[in-house]
Amino acid sequence: MRKGIRNWGPPLLLISPTIVLLGIFVYVLIGVNFSTAMTKDSALSASEFVGLQNFTDLLTEPRFLHSLVNLGIFTLFFMVGTMLFGFLWAWLLDKGVTAEGVFRSIYLFPMAVSFVASGVVWRWLLSSATGDRASGLNRILDSIGLGALQNDWYNQPLWGMAAMAMPAIWQLSGYVMALFLSGFRGIPEELREAARMDGASEWKLYRYVVFPQLSPVALSALVIVAHMSLKVFDLIMAVTGPVYVTEVPATYMWIALTGGEYGKASAIATILLLLVCIFIVPYLISTSRAERKARK
Repeated sequence: MRKGIRNWGPPLLLISPTIVLLGIFVYVLIGVNFSTAMTKDSALSASEFVGLQNFTDLLTEPRFLHSLVNLGIFTLFFMVGTMLFGFLWAWLLDKGVTAEGVFRSIYLFPMAVSFVASGVVWRWLLSSATGDRASGLNRILDSIGLGALQNDWYNQPLWGMAAMAMPAIWQLSGYVMALFLSGFRGIPEELREAARMDGASEWKLYRYVVFPQLSPVALSALVIVAHMSLKVFDLIMAVTGPVYVTEVPATYMWIALTGGEYGKASAIATILLLLVCIFIVPYLISTSRAERKARK
């Protein structure tokens, strides 16, 4: 017994502060948030237990459903854009370019900028003014003879969230590029040479050798990008503010919270947590199973 304590006691003591802090500031607060979501708690009335009523009200509320649709559009364009550009840039760097370090720095630089700072710049770039009053991208399009492509950007009811994904794609594509580039560099050159000696074309080389080796990296990048898109808040607040056209659950939660509707805000936060778990939990399970198979 004493020998066992000597073995696991010091490591447990070492990580105990982290366990305590995680328990208090993560799991306890998640529990408090969920308990608040089960109440009709607001600044204008006393707390009253209502069970799942806040959740059922939200899932039948047109405004919240509108925010979910906006989030789905944003997530789709954000994921496709970051994965596409990230892979393309990593592929170009893997092929070999002059001044690779400079290009890597340029691609990774947006990661060092906060969403709030970049949002201020993109608010100007995505200005909806046209004609003589045009600025940002609309001014650039007009100056190169593509004035017909000027549009309202994020003010469009249908494609506004696709425009909102542009700053996020610009900022996170470099991160996905770094993930894919590490995957490319981790593939032994002997595998590629062996495939070429067997007569494989470049397409077959990538189809049967490179892409299978990159699948774990692609899955990790996809999960990371997906869960980041579901929690988007600061970028939208910096570019458009809490307006209905670009409203997502996170901004709607902020409106409910500042309006004193604490039960509704907590219910929205709980739904966002469940949406994130939809992406994270299957990934963690598959990763755990893969590690167990590798050990065997």
